[in-house]
Amino acid sequence: MRPGERLPSTRELTARYGVSPVTLSRALAALAAEGVLVTRPGSGTYVAERAARAAEPPDLSWQTLALGDRTIDTTSVAFLLQTEPSGAVSLAGGYPHPSLLPNRALSAALARAGRRPDASERPPTAGLPALRAWFARSLGAAVSPEDVLVTGGAQAALSAAFRAIVPSGAPVLLESPTYIGAIAVARAARLRTVPVPTDEHGVQPDLLAAAFAATGARLFYCQPTFHNPTGAVLASHRRAQVLDAARQAGAFVIEDDFARWLAHERPAPPSLVSDDTDGRVVHIASLTKATSPNLRVGALIARGPVAERLRALRLVDDFFVPRLLQEAALEFVSAPAWRAHLSRLAGALAERRAALLAALADHLPDVLVSRLPAGGLHLWARLPDHVDDLKLAAQARAAGVLVSPGRPYFSAEPPGAYLRLSFAAAGDVGELREGVHRLAKALSG
Repeated sequence: MRPGERLPSTRELTARYGVSPVTLSRALAALAAEGVLVTRPGSGTYVAERAARAAEPPDLSWQTLALGDRTIDTTSVAFLLQTEPSGAVSLAGGYPHPSLLPNRALSAALARAGRRPDASERPPTAGLPALRAWFARSLGAAVSPEDVLVTGGAQAALSAAFRAIVPSGAPVLLESPTYIGAIAVARAARLRTVPVPTDEHGVQPDLLAAAFAATGARLFYCQPTFHNPTGAVLASHRRAQVLDAARQAGAFVIEDDFARWLAHERPAPPSLVSDDTDGRVVHIASLTKATSPNLRVGALIARGPVAERLRALRLVDDFFVPRLLQEAALEFVSAPAWRAHLSRLAGALAERRAALLAALADHLPDVLVSRLPAGGLHLWARLPDHVDDLKLAAQARAAGVLVSPGRPYFSAEPPGAYLRLSFAAAGDVGELREGVHRLAKALSG
């Protein structure tokens, strides 16, 4: 059609293409967003005038010198957020499948939040008092609501904590392997990442103490509960040792508690901050994984001068988390639907975990899963020594299954080849089995 021409009516188009009015509406909206169509209320939808093509692109090369040599590597994080190719099975996602999420209850909570008389008012900069109190109660520790700072999800909290505590160029200790988002944040802040080995019981305290002594680091980042990617839980006898190692070094511990609401058969163990007596632990909480990728509400919990610095940095960064989002989160976690959802989610995750493990045993017996996680979304699988995890991930994608190679989860050289396999991102148990079948074909090919 030529610019200025009017499109046929909705009735004509739905009949011509055999689609529903909803599908057509989405297609027209997408074309309008791209500037292909323009809608004139009361008149119809028309083909937009074509913009004149620029004669020559501007020269932006000067920016290379102005920006200097600092780069931000988003490769690993972008991989977690990639769009799945049509027909592919995802064993790589970092969030539960939409069918596992409380979409209806969240929609109702958003609607209730939007009807509040003060829904459009600016919230307190530290967060709604009732939501801060809920986060404090949820830990079951000696935490006051005044210690809680509401954030726009755990990733934002992590970025703020790293920048607030560690100066540029200084070392930060990380579990090895660890969450790739933490490695990306540390490197973007120009911090020097120092790996500390873990085993089936979590970080090894003697090596942690040695790393503090060797580097002079003032921060250790860890995930003591349902660790990503290994699924490990820090052993009870190691908790005091970890805090003591930090105490001896005069250092902080960031406890990333992202998976507290992703337990399977039994509740998650107490948080590390519940053992903290001198404000050493900066705790990061999040609702996102258990609710929706779009409910980006988390919390930083800290005491003393570090809390003041975190509040100041958060205020400078983004002022506050939108009130409507906070109100919706509070509506949801205060309703009976929250506990009912957690119960259903726990059962579904346990079922999927067992199904993925069984499929691996059937189709990939040489792939070793040494730990059955009691919570979280993933299995950590050791590949045979001759297999390159990065190449296998590429071959698997070509075979129609997405997997996360293990190498990016190590901030230094990995001790072997691994895959992180999600049992939560696929549509159902059948998809999990099909994904493993495709992975086996990619490995054998």
